[in-house]
Amino acid sequence: MTPAAYAAGSLLANSQQPTANSQQPRPMLLHALNRYYERLAADPESGVAPFGYSRQQIGFVVVLELDGTLHAIEDARREDAKGKLKNIQLVVPGNAKPPGIAINPCFLWDNPAYALGYKPDDPKPERTREAIEAFRARHLEAEKEIDDESFSAVCRFLESWEPATATNHSTLVESTTGFGVFQIRNKTEYVHNRPAVRQWWDQQVDQLEAGELGQCLVTGEQAPIARLHEPKIKGVWGGQSAGALLVSFNCEAFESYGKNKKRGGLNAPVAERVAFQYTTALNRLLDPAANRRLSIGDTTVTYWTEKPTPAEAEMAAIFGASSAPEDEAEKNRIEAVLTKIARGQYPGEFGPPDTPFYMLGLSPNAARISVRFWHESTLGGFVETVGRHFADLEIVRGPKDQPHPPPWRLLRETVRDARDIPDLLEGALMRAIITGANYPQMFYAALLRRIQADREIRHARAAAIKAFLSRNYQVELTMALNPDHPDQAYHLGRLFAELEKTQEDALPGINDTIKDRYFGAASATPGSVFPRIIRMNQHHLGKLKRGSRTYHERRIQEIAGRVEGFPSHLSMKQQGLFAIGYYHQRQDIFTKKSASAGEAAEEPAAAAT
Repeated sequence: MTPAAYAAGSLLANSQQPTANSQQPRPMLLHALNRYYERLAADPESGVAPFGYSRQQIGFVVVLELDGTLHAIEDARREDAKGKLKNIQLVVPGNAKPPGIAINPCFLWDNPAYALGYKPDDPKPERTREAIEAFRARHLEAEKEIDDESFSAVCRFLESWEPATATNHSTLVESTTGFGVFQIRNKTEYVHNRPAVRQWWDQQVDQLEAGELGQCLVTGEQAPIARLHEPKIKGVWGGQSAGALLVSFNCEAFESYGKNKKRGGLNAPVAERVAFQYTTALNRLLDPAANRRLSIGDTTVTYWTEKPTPAEAEMAAIFGASSAPEDEAEKNRIEAVLTKIARGQYPGEFGPPDTPFYMLGLSPNAARISVRFWHESTLGGFVETVGRHFADLEIVRGPKDQPHPPPWRLLRETVRDARDIPDLLEGALMRAIITGANYPQMFYAALLRRIQADREIRHARAAAIKAFLSRNYQVELTMALNPDHPDQAYHLGRLFAELEKTQEDALPGINDTIKDRYFGAASATPGSVFPRIIRMNQHHLGKLKRGSRTYHERRIQEIAGRVEGFPSHLSMKQQGLFAIGYYHQRQDIFTKKSASAGEAAEEPAAAAT
């Protein structure tokens, strides 16, 4: 993407053509976020901030008498489920406190340096004095216009407060984060929520909408256009703590046709109120408390439905949180839902299947945010597509293997260290999963490289390779061993697994098997390896007891009869089939069977490694 975090044209255009699952025109990203804000605003229990306000972390409350004398500075924090004190969130006047060295006092809330002139171990006491003076002046100037006794009490307090006495209050000393608000003793409401204060503040907000008039690309209405789309977006893993912008422009190349960035965001004309609403909605979705986000690599994924549905609380389970639920009953319930989806059934507990559903993937990009993917569908269409993905992944597994590996697990199988997962791969894989498109070729290539590098085929890797071969190459693969598979690359993998098992039985406790030495070469250039390991196998068979030797010889001969030779080279498709054949055969070997005449009983089921 260009230095604009994400081209406004892409954000404001449909991400894909309507499908059979679409029942109505599909809104654009900013439009969908704006409608989500309207949904929150219509719910009195949501606590969403209206235009001109914001939700802030409040750590202390300055409690005053009606004459302005200080009653107490109280700790506003509350204990969370783990017993840790956490700031409360309150809706207060104004947007987030802007960063920088400029003096910028807030209204009826601020940090201790502005509200009380206190900063522990203050390196710049002069600036702190300037901060509280600016805070005091801003409120005294508004006192006559607001004309409210509670607000006047705050003004009297600010006139008489001595910052040097702040250290006498343990709440300020112990609370290192969070902002403070004001309250009158014996009154439940905070001063910033007084009707007269809110009425005055709303008038100030209306006067601040002074941007250049234009047609909003989201609503189509004529309105003042936002210069910056704020509040900034927070909650994207790896992003700046102060937040970042989803839509922004910072180069002269974006000033075409007189759309000068210094005069406003006319390159992507969005009304000031709409910019506030969509950014506020996205911040709410990314808030950990909302339980509407999950991490896939470095991509932060959030999701929502057009109307409230039970499905919103279930999506994290579909894409797998990185830690399994501690409650066994909950774990079983989630697995039952995933199994139902994998079988092509719609979980009735999700709500109406025709409900519009949205999913957004974001990644940090300096002071901006990159959109990794954007998907619009219905709940029914989404479940159908994800169900095909789960069905593609279905393969025989050991008792400890996760039945439906989540995307983060599949990505983790492509690299040695999770930090090495390519940024583009995360978005590409998620697009394939949620749209039903082919899986990215780089995903398949990375899986084969990792298998050749560490010579290990775990369940998740085998499932991913099977899914890729099934969807991208239309190869028909069964969940478990298929002795009649038509491709001999599959049987070469089976043969390699049987030769390895013979070696393991002949040399119990061996550290390095033929897999550790020859798997990479055998799966890519079998003609250079198989003659050698077959000669080695004769030596291994000679070390076995007669019954066991006969058993291994018969299994090897059965597989070898389906191999017409050892080609000098296998294509990438055939390398995947080799891996699946090897995995299937290993699972078959370690599947518990009844001992038959002349054969030793097999070991219990275990993961093939």
